[in-house]
Amino acid sequence: MADLRRLPNLAALRAFEAAARHQNFSRAAEEIHVTHGAISHQIRALEEELGIALFARHGKRIAITPEGERFAATLRKALGDIAAAAAALKADSKHKRLTITALPSFAARWLSPRIGRFIEQHPDLEVILQSSGHLTDFVRESVDIGIRFGRGHYPGLVVEKLLDDYYYPVVSPRFNGGKLPRTPEEMAHCPLLRCEGEPWTPWFRAAGLDLLEPAAGLVFQDSSMLVRAAADGHGIALARHVVALTDLASGDVVRLFDIASQCALSYFLVCPQESLQKPQVQAFRQWMLDEVARPDPAVRIKQA
Repeated sequence: MADLRRLPNLAALRAFEAAARHQNFSRAAEEIHVTHGAISHQIRALEEELGIALFARHGKRIAITPEGERFAATLRKALGDIAAAAAALKADSKHKRLTITALPSFAARWLSPRIGRFIEQHPDLEVILQSSGHLTDFVRESVDIGIRFGRGHYPGLVVEKLLDDYYYPVVSPRFNGGKLPRTPEEMAHCPLLRCEGEPWTPWFRAAGLDLLEPAAGLVFQDSSMLVRAAADGHGIALARHVVALTDLASGDVVRLFDIASQCALSYFLVCPQESLQKPQVQAFRQWMLDEVARPDPAVRIKQA
């Protein structure tokens, strides 16, 4: 075991890791709230202590050396472990907080209408729901658990599948004066709305239609906006079931035809291994599994 009494100065190690990550002394200084000169001095002292150059200096420009790169990678992991341990201790001391992250569409359309039931079961728990389309750094952002939409490959995280999803057309009951298409073929002359990266073609094939992918009209990046546009009467939307549920239940949209196409992606519950030991994470995980097992209200919603 290494002699911890010979550990290099921790402030210098932190300064070096920040400088290696940014490849810039000034940005490292801004991150840890010291001067550029302090960063330079700490790294120079660390190099002297280690007896090796960590950065090659070319005037005002710096470039990390191969030895520095290897040391930075090891140091980054060690500091990450320390940060994770500190976060776990903070979570233990503030065990009444649970931070969840989810896609905006899932958070708004599926989770928000239901999460009141979880809060009722845990009235002393502070629940923070973050909605973001970006991948989360659970340690740095102090997030306990997340819900991701993908193929289930999330290295370094505990992954548990929640539910699959599928596509079908939805439309406002007032669209076209209430004269809705009665067959899939009648949709050919209607404005068709879609999300970017979610084409109509698989549904056309499932419906037995030989139509080309729409090349005009509204294309959205957010599934919630897509369903909202359909509810506002702008056209027929190819909606994901999970995202359309709330509007179907309210009657803002109706489903057209008993035909669906499978979505290639699914929803997964993900969290770091250490988070899984927290009572609030275990409680939320079990609640989520119970929720997805509840009868789907959409099966009771009539189609147009």
